[in-house]
Amino acid sequence: MPGQLKEVRTRIKSVQSTQQITKAMKMVSAAKLRRAQDAIVQMRPYASKLQEMLSNIASSADAAEALSLAVERPVEKVLLIVITSDRGLAGAYNANVVKRAKSLVAEKYAEAAKKGNVHIWNIGKKGYESLSKSGYKTDARFKDIFLNLTFEAVQQAAQAAMKAYESKEYDVVEIIYSQFKNAATQRFEVERFLPIPKASGTENKTQTDFIFDPNRDQLISELMPKILNTQLYKAVLDANASEHGARMTAMDKASENANEMLRGLKISYNRARQAAITTELTEIVSGAAALQG
Repeated sequence: MPGQLKEVRTRIKSVQSTQQITKAMKMVSAAKLRRAQDAIVQMRPYASKLQEMLSNIASSADAAEALSLAVERPVEKVLLIVITSDRGLAGAYNANVVKRAKSLVAEKYAEAAKKGNVHIWNIGKKGYESLSKSGYKTDARFKDIFLNLTFEAVQQAAQAAMKAYESKEYDVVEIIYSQFKNAATQRFEVERFLPIPKASGTENKTQTDFIFDPNRDQLISELMPKILNTQLYKAVLDANASEHGARMTAMDKASENANEMLRGLKISYNRARQAAITTELTEIVSGAAALQG
Protein backbone atom coordinates (compact mmCIF):
# COMPACT_ATOMS: atom_id res chain seq x y z
CA MET A 1 0.00 0.00 0.00
CA PRO A 2 2.76 2.57 0.76
CA GLY A 3 4.27 1.74 -2.62
CA GLN A 4 0.94 2.44 -4.32
CA LEU A 5 0.64 5.81 -2.55
CA LYS A 6 4.15 6.79 -3.64
CA GLU A 7 3.38 5.85 -7.25
CA VAL A 8 0.21 7.97 -7.29
CA ARG A 9 2.05 10.94 -5.70
CA THR A 10 4.73 10.66 -8.40
CA ARG A 11 2.12 10.66 -11.15
CA ILE A 12 0.38 13.69 -9.63
CA LYS A 13 3.66 15.65 -9.58
CA SER A 14 4.39 14.60 -13.15
CA VAL A 15 0.97 15.75 -14.42
CA GLN A 16 1.29 19.04 -12.51
CA SER A 17 4.70 19.71 -14.10
CA THR A 18 3.28 18.93 -17.56
CA GLN A 19 0.33 21.23 -16.91
CA GLN A 20 2.66 24.10 -16.00
CA ILE A 21 4.47 23.61 -19.33
CA THR A 22 1.25 23.50 -21.36
CA LYS A 23 -0.08 26.64 -19.65
CA ALA A 24 3.19 28.48 -20.33
CA MET A 25 3.16 27.38 -23.98
CA LYS A 26 -0.44 28.52 -24.33
CA MET A 27 0.45 31.99 -23.03
CA VAL A 28 3.48 32.24 -25.34
CA SER A 29 1.41 31.15 -28.35
CA ALA A 30 -1.34 33.62 -27.44
CA ALA A 31 1.17 36.48 -27.42
CA LYS A 32 2.69 35.38 -30.74
CA LEU A 33 -0.76 34.83 -32.23
CA ARG A 34 -1.76 38.43 -31.57
CA ARG A 35 1.21 39.75 -33.56
CA ALA A 36 0.79 37.16 -36.33
CA GLN A 37 -2.94 37.85 -36.58
CA ASP A 38 -2.38 41.59 -36.86
CA ALA A 39 0.16 41.00 -39.63
CA ILE A 40 -2.10 38.80 -41.77
CA VAL A 41 -5.25 40.86 -41.20
CA GLN A 42 -3.44 43.97 -42.42
CA MET A 43 -1.78 42.13 -45.32
CA ARG A 44 -4.72 40.13 -46.70
CA PRO A 45 -6.86 42.92 -48.29
CA TYR A 46 -3.78 44.43 -49.97
CA ALA A 47 -2.56 41.08 -51.31
CA SER A 48 -6.04 40.02 -52.46
CA LYS A 49 -6.57 43.24 -54.39
CA LEU A 50 -3.18 42.98 -56.07
CA GLN A 51 -3.85 39.37 -57.02
CA GLU A 52 -7.28 40.30 -58.41
CA MET A 53 -5.71 43.06 -60.48
CA LEU A 54 -3.05 40.72 -61.87
CA SER A 55 -5.69 38.09 -62.72
CA ASN A 56 -7.75 40.71 -64.58
CA ILE A 57 -4.74 41.78 -66.62
CA ALA A 58 -3.79 38.16 -67.36
CA SER A 59 -7.35 37.51 -68.55
CA SER A 60 -6.79 39.80 -71.52
CA ALA A 61 -5.77 37.77 -74.57
CA ASP A 62 -3.08 40.28 -75.62
CA ALA A 63 -1.67 40.49 -72.10
CA ALA A 64 -1.66 36.71 -71.66
CA GLU A 65 0.55 36.33 -74.71
CA ALA A 66 2.94 38.97 -73.41
CA LEU A 67 3.14 37.49 -69.91
CA SER A 68 5.58 34.60 -69.80
CA LEU A 69 4.29 33.70 -66.35
CA ALA A 70 0.68 33.48 -67.56
CA VAL A 71 1.29 31.02 -70.40
CA GLU A 72 -0.48 27.75 -69.73
CA ARG A 73 1.31 24.57 -70.83
CA PRO A 74 0.37 20.89 -70.72
CA VAL A 75 1.06 19.80 -67.15
CA GLU A 76 3.93 17.32 -67.03
CA LYS A 77 6.17 18.70 -64.27
CA VAL A 78 4.64 19.96 -61.03
CA LEU A 79 6.05 22.04 -58.19
CA LEU A 80 4.23 22.17 -54.85
CA ILE A 81 5.22 24.74 -52.21
CA VAL A 82 4.07 23.18 -48.91
CA ILE A 83 4.02 25.51 -45.89
CA THR A 84 4.07 23.90 -42.44
CA SER A 85 5.69 24.85 -39.11
CA ASP A 86 9.13 24.22 -37.62
CA ARG A 87 7.76 22.90 -34.31
CA GLY A 88 5.16 20.41 -33.23
CA LEU A 89 2.70 20.42 -30.30
CA ALA A 90 0.14 22.17 -32.52
CA GLY A 91 -2.47 19.45 -32.66
CA ALA A 92 -3.18 18.09 -36.13
CA TYR A 93 -2.05 21.29 -37.88
CA ASN A 94 1.03 19.93 -39.67
CA ALA A 95 -0.55 16.55 -40.32
CA ASN A 96 -3.51 18.22 -42.05
CA VAL A 97 -1.28 20.31 -44.33
CA VAL A 98 0.73 17.22 -45.32
CA LYS A 99 -2.50 15.26 -45.84
CA ARG A 100 -3.82 18.03 -48.12
CA ALA A 101 -0.62 17.92 -50.18
CA LYS A 102 -0.78 14.14 -50.55
CA SER A 103 -4.45 14.21 -51.54
CA LEU A 104 -3.73 16.90 -54.16
CA VAL A 105 -1.01 14.73 -55.72
CA ALA A 106 -3.26 11.65 -55.68
CA GLU A 107 -6.31 13.42 -57.13
CA LYS A 108 -4.84 15.91 -59.58
CA TYR A 109 -1.25 14.98 -60.40
CA ALA A 110 -1.23 11.19 -60.18
CA GLU A 111 0.20 10.76 -63.69
CA ALA A 112 3.03 13.22 -63.05
CA ALA A 113 3.75 11.50 -59.72
CA LYS A 114 4.06 8.11 -61.43
CA LYS A 115 6.73 9.58 -63.71
CA GLY A 116 8.52 11.18 -60.74
CA ASN A 117 7.74 14.70 -61.95
CA VAL A 118 6.17 16.05 -58.75
CA HIS A 119 8.65 18.11 -56.72
CA ILE A 120 7.99 19.69 -53.33
CA TRP A 121 9.61 22.79 -51.87
CA ASN A 122 9.07 22.85 -48.13
CA ILE A 123 8.72 25.94 -45.98
CA GLY A 124 8.87 24.59 -42.43
CA LYS A 125 10.76 21.60 -41.05
CA LYS A 126 7.77 19.44 -40.10
CA GLY A 127 6.48 19.16 -43.65
CA TYR A 128 9.97 18.42 -44.96
CA GLU A 129 10.49 15.61 -42.45
CA SER A 130 7.09 14.04 -43.06
CA LEU A 131 7.10 14.22 -46.87
CA SER A 132 10.73 13.06 -47.12
CA LYS A 133 9.89 9.96 -45.09
CA SER A 134 6.91 9.34 -47.38
CA GLY A 135 9.21 9.16 -50.40
CA TYR A 136 8.37 12.44 -52.14
CA LYS A 137 11.00 14.48 -53.96
CA THR A 138 11.56 17.31 -51.51
CA ASP A 139 13.82 20.35 -51.48
CA ALA A 140 15.03 21.83 -48.19
CA ARG A 141 16.54 25.08 -49.44
CA PHE A 142 13.70 27.23 -48.05
CA LYS A 143 12.59 25.13 -45.07
CA ASP A 144 14.19 27.48 -42.48
CA ILE A 145 12.31 30.63 -43.50
CA PHE A 146 10.42 30.72 -40.18
CA LEU A 147 13.69 31.10 -38.29
CA ASN A 148 13.87 34.61 -39.76
CA LEU A 149 10.46 35.42 -41.21
CA THR A 150 10.96 38.46 -43.46
CA PHE A 151 9.59 39.55 -46.80
CA GLU A 152 13.09 39.30 -48.31
CA ALA A 153 13.43 35.64 -47.31
CA VAL A 154 10.05 34.74 -48.82
CA GLN A 155 10.88 36.81 -51.90
CA GLN A 156 13.85 34.56 -52.64
CA ALA A 157 11.59 31.53 -52.72
CA ALA A 158 9.03 33.27 -54.94
CA GLN A 159 11.69 34.44 -57.39
CA ALA A 160 13.23 30.96 -57.53
CA ALA A 161 9.81 29.52 -58.40
CA MET A 162 9.27 32.15 -61.10
CA LYS A 163 12.65 31.45 -62.68
CA ALA A 164 12.01 27.71 -62.60
CA TYR A 165 8.65 28.22 -64.33
CA GLU A 166 10.06 30.54 -66.98
CA SER A 167 12.86 28.07 -67.75
CA LYS A 168 10.17 25.34 -68.14
CA GLU A 169 11.47 23.26 -65.24
CA TYR A 170 7.85 23.13 -64.08
CA ASP A 171 4.53 23.55 -65.87
CA VAL A 172 2.49 24.49 -62.83
CA VAL A 173 3.27 25.77 -59.32
CA GLU A 174 0.78 25.35 -56.46
CA ILE A 175 0.89 26.59 -52.85
CA ILE A 176 -0.50 24.38 -50.06
CA TYR A 177 -1.01 26.22 -46.78
CA SER A 178 -3.48 26.83 -43.96
CA GLN A 179 -5.61 29.95 -44.22
CA PHE A 180 -6.14 31.60 -40.84
CA LYS A 181 -9.75 32.19 -39.79
CA ASN A 182 -9.52 32.37 -36.00
CA ALA A 183 -7.55 30.73 -33.20
CA ALA A 184 -9.60 27.53 -33.40
CA THR A 185 -10.24 27.37 -37.15
CA GLN A 186 -7.92 27.01 -40.12
CA ARG A 187 -8.79 26.19 -43.72
CA PHE A 188 -6.28 24.10 -45.63
CA GLU A 189 -6.05 25.64 -49.07
CA VAL A 190 -4.46 24.92 -52.44
CA GLU A 191 -3.72 28.13 -54.33
CA ARG A 192 -2.44 28.44 -57.88
CA PHE A 193 0.79 30.39 -58.02
CA LEU A 194 1.88 29.86 -61.62
CA PRO A 195 0.73 30.18 -64.33
CA ILE A 196 -1.06 33.32 -63.22
CA PRO A 197 -4.73 32.33 -62.87
CA LYS A 198 -7.22 34.24 -64.96
CA ALA A 199 -10.13 36.05 -63.39
CA SER A 200 -13.14 33.79 -62.95
CA GLY A 201 -16.04 34.24 -65.33
CA THR A 202 -14.08 36.23 -67.91
CA GLU A 203 -15.29 33.95 -70.72
CA ASN A 204 -18.85 35.22 -70.40
CA LYS A 205 -18.05 38.88 -69.81
CA THR A 206 -16.90 41.68 -72.02
CA GLN A 207 -13.22 42.33 -71.55
CA THR A 208 -12.41 45.63 -69.87
CA ASP A 209 -10.21 47.92 -71.94
CA PHE A 210 -7.63 49.18 -69.44
CA ILE A 211 -5.64 52.36 -70.03
CA PHE A 212 -2.04 51.83 -68.88
CA ASP A 213 0.29 54.59 -67.81
CA PRO A 214 3.20 54.00 -68.26
CA ASN A 215 2.76 51.49 -71.10
CA ARG A 216 1.36 48.06 -70.35
CA ASP A 217 4.54 46.02 -70.84
CA GLN A 218 6.59 48.25 -68.56
CA LEU A 219 3.90 48.28 -65.90
CA ILE A 220 3.38 44.52 -65.99
CA SER A 221 7.09 43.70 -65.91
CA GLU A 222 7.47 45.94 -62.85
CA LEU A 223 4.36 44.89 -60.94
CA MET A 224 4.06 41.19 -61.75
CA PRO A 225 7.06 39.92 -59.69
CA LYS A 226 6.08 42.15 -56.75
CA ILE A 227 2.51 40.86 -56.77
CA LEU A 228 3.66 37.23 -56.89
CA ASN A 229 6.13 37.88 -54.07
CA THR A 230 3.28 39.36 -52.05
CA GLN A 231 1.05 36.38 -52.80
CA LEU A 232 3.55 33.89 -51.36
CA TYR A 233 4.30 36.17 -48.40
CA LYS A 234 0.58 36.32 -47.59
CA ALA A 235 0.41 32.51 -47.61
CA VAL A 236 3.40 32.30 -45.24
CA LEU A 237 1.82 34.85 -42.86
CA ASP A 238 -1.44 32.91 -42.96
CA ALA A 239 0.42 29.73 -42.07
CA ASN A 240 2.32 31.48 -39.27
CA ALA A 241 -0.89 32.75 -37.65
CA SER A 242 -2.56 29.36 -38.13
CA GLU A 243 0.34 27.60 -36.41
CA HIS A 244 0.15 29.77 -33.28
CA GLY A 245 -3.63 29.52 -33.18
CA ALA A 246 -3.50 25.72 -33.47
CA ARG A 247 -0.80 25.47 -30.80
CA MET A 248 -2.68 27.76 -28.40
CA THR A 249 -5.84 25.67 -28.83
CA ALA A 250 -3.93 22.39 -28.43
CA MET A 251 -2.18 23.56 -25.27
CA ASP A 252 -5.48 24.80 -23.82
CA LYS A 253 -7.02 21.36 -24.40
CA ALA A 254 -3.93 19.70 -22.91
CA SER A 255 -4.25 21.84 -19.77
CA GLU A 256 -7.93 20.87 -19.44
CA ASN A 257 -7.06 17.19 -19.86
CA ALA A 258 -4.36 17.55 -17.19
CA ASN A 259 -6.97 18.96 -14.79
CA GLU A 260 -9.22 15.96 -15.39
CA MET A 261 -6.29 13.57 -14.83
CA LEU A 262 -5.37 15.36 -11.60
CA ARG A 263 -8.91 15.06 -10.30
CA GLY A 264 -8.92 11.33 -10.99
CA LEU A 265 -5.47 10.81 -9.47
CA LYS A 266 -6.33 12.76 -6.33
CA ILE A 267 -9.47 10.66 -5.83
CA SER A 268 -7.40 7.50 -6.27
CA TYR A 269 -4.77 8.83 -3.84
CA ASN A 270 -7.35 9.67 -1.17
CA ARG A 271 -9.00 6.27 -1.51
CA ALA A 272 -5.65 4.50 -1.22
CA ARG A 273 -4.68 6.64 1.81
CA GLN A 274 -7.99 5.91 3.52
CA ALA A 275 -7.56 2.21 2.84
CA ALA A 276 -4.05 2.31 4.32
CA ILE A 277 -5.30 4.10 7.47
CA THR A 278 -8.16 1.62 7.86
CA THR A 279 -5.73 -1.30 7.52
CA GLU A 280 -3.41 0.18 10.16
CA LEU A 281 -6.29 0.77 12.61
CA THR A 282 -7.52 -2.78 12.08
CA GLU A 283 -4.06 -4.15 12.79
CA ILE A 284 -3.75 -2.03 15.97
CA VAL A 285 -7.15 -3.10 17.27
CA SER A 286 -6.47 -6.73 16.46
CA GLY A 287 -3.10 -6.57 18.24
CA ALA A 288 -4.67 -4.98 21.33
CA ALA A 289 -7.40 -7.58 21.42
CA ALA A 290 -4.83 -10.38 21.16
CA LEU A 291 -2.84 -8.96 24.07
CA GLN A 292 -5.94 -8.71 26.23
CA GLY A 293 -6.92 -12.27 25.36
